Amino acid sequence: MVQELAANFWSVLVTFWNDGVLGIDFARLLIVAGILIFFYVLRGLFARIVLATVRQWAKNTDTNFDDMVIEAISPSLKLLVVTVGVFIAGQYLALEGIGGIIIDNLVRSMVAVAFFWALYNVTKPLTLVFKRLEAVLTREMVDWLITATRIGVVLLGLATILQIWGIQVAPLIAGLGLFGVAVALGAQDLFKNLLAGLSILVEKRFGVGDWVKVDGVVEGTVEQIGFRSTRVRRFDKAPVYVPNTEFADGAVTNFSAMTHRRIYWKIGIEYSASKEQLQQVRNGIEAYVLGNEDFAKPPEVPLFVRIDAFNDSSIDIMLYCFTRTTVWGEWLESKEQLALAIKGIVEGAGTGFAFPSTSIYLESLPAGAPEIFEPPKQVGTSA
Repeated sequence: MVQELAANFWSVLVTFWNDGVLGIDFARLLIVAGILIFFYVLRGLFARIVLATVRQWAKNTDTNFDDMVIEAISPSLKLLVVTVGVFIAGQYLALEGIGGIIIDNLVRSMVAVAFFWALYNVTKPLTLVFKRLEAVLTREMVDWLITATRIGVVLLGLATILQIWGIQVAPLIAGLGLFGVAVALGAQDLFKNLLAGLSILVEKRFGVGDWVKVDGVVEGTVEQIGFRSTRVRRFDKAPVYVPNTEFADGAVTNFSAMTHRRIYWKIGIEYSASKEQLQQVRNGIEAYVLGNEDFAKPPEVPLFVRIDAFNDSSIDIMLYCFTRTTVWGEWLESKEQLALAIKGIVEGAGTGFAFPSTSIYLESLPAGAPEIFEPPKQVGTSA
C-alpha cells in the first residue's frame, strides 16, 4: 500500500516536472534561467573589462567628446548583452505560436530600447557640437534645441516599440485628432507662451544670468527660460515663475545690457558762496571725474558739471556722469568715493552745502502789539 502511494506521488511529480509552465518543462526553464543568469554576469564582466579598457583609451585622447559618448552609450551596451541572452534563451525554447511571437517582439523591443536609449544619452555630449552654434544662436536656443531633440527621440522610440507590437501609430494619431483639437483649444495659453519664449530667444532680449525688470511684474536675475515660463530670482532670493507672454508683450528693461552706469546728482551750495567759490567747486568736481579711471570720458559718454539752477535754499550744481563698471557693488563704491571727493572740494573752496531753510522778514508790528524785547548788551568791566 505504501509503495503504491509513493509510486503515485512520484508519478504526479514527474508529470508536474514534465508539464512545467505553459507546456515548458522545468528542466528547460532551469536551462533558460541559467542562460539569463550567465549573460547577466557577462554584462558585469563586459562593463568591467571591455568598457573599462575603452574608457582608459578615451582618457588618453585630446578631447572629452569621446569620453562623454562612451559614458552615454555604456548603459545601452550593457542592455544589449542581456538582450543577446534573451535571444539565445528564446531560440533554445523554440516556442511556436503566440509564445514565439512574444519572445521575438520582446527581443526586438529590447534592441529598440537600447538603440533609442543610446541616442537619447548621446544628445548630452552633442551639446559640445551645439555649443558652436552659440555664435549664431543664443545659449538658451541651443538648450531648447537639445531638449526638443531629446523629446523627438523619446517619441520616435515609443512609436517604434508600438509598431513592433503591432499597434499602428498613424491610425492612433488620427483617432486622437479630435482629442488633440480639444486639448489645443484648452491649451491656447500654453502655445502663446511657447511662441513668446521662442520670440524672446530669437530677438535675444535677455539671457540666463541677466538682470531684468518688467514694470509691475518682476525684477531680478533670470535663471531659466522654459517652454512656458521663465524663472526669475528676485533680489530677496525668492523665485518667480513668469509666463513668457509677459516678457514678449511688455516692456523689458535689461540692466545687464548696460554699457555704463549713470550718476545724476544735484549738489546744493549755500547762497553765501561767491562766484569764485562756485567756479572752484565746479572745476574741482569736473577735474576729479576726468582724472579718475573709474569714470568714462567724452566722447564715449556725455559728461556735464554745470551750475544749473537757483533753488529755494541753494545754488544747484548738476553732475551728470557715467562709471565704467555696471556691477552694482562696484558702482556703489565709485559713487561713495565721488561723494567723499565732492565733500572735500566744497570744504576746500571755503563754502558749504545748503540745507532747506526759511527766512521771515517783519516790516512792521501791528498796532497795540508789545515792543520786541531786546536784552541789554553786556558791559565789560575794567580791571
